[in-house]
Amino acid sequence: MDAASETLTIGAFGKAAGVNVETIRFYQHKGLLLTPERSYGRIRRYGSADVARVKFVKAAQRLGFSLDEVGQLLKLEDGTHCGEAAELAALRLADVRSKLADLARMETVLSTLVCQCQAQQGRVSCPLIDALHEN
Repeated sequence: MDAASETLTIGAFGKAAGVNVETIRFYQHKGLLLTPERSYGRIRRYGSADVARVKFVKAAQRLGFSLDEVGQLLKLEDGTHCGEAAELAALRLADVRSKLADLARMETVLSTLVCQCQAQQGRVSCPLIDALHEN
């Protein structure tokens, strides 16, 4: 990116990327985003490539990738490492499927307990509370 396209202050950069200034600094600290040199006037300037990089990080996070995994993906972003990126995504997918299975199990148990509670009106002991004490 040429110097002419690097015109955003950190505040404008954050606004363009949809994050706050603290997030930008955190990403810089984590090595996900380079910290530009201070230009004349001691102000750091950012450009469209920086905005795109932060948006990439946020998109990966929305898919459940950790910041360490995002860092790995950023190292693979030249497009020649699709297999390695797919391996990372497959691990994330397995984790998502595991969480979905856990959620489905929790839904089944809670649904059963709610039905039992509604069916046992007037009873001194609540089936939901009893089940939680048993486990």
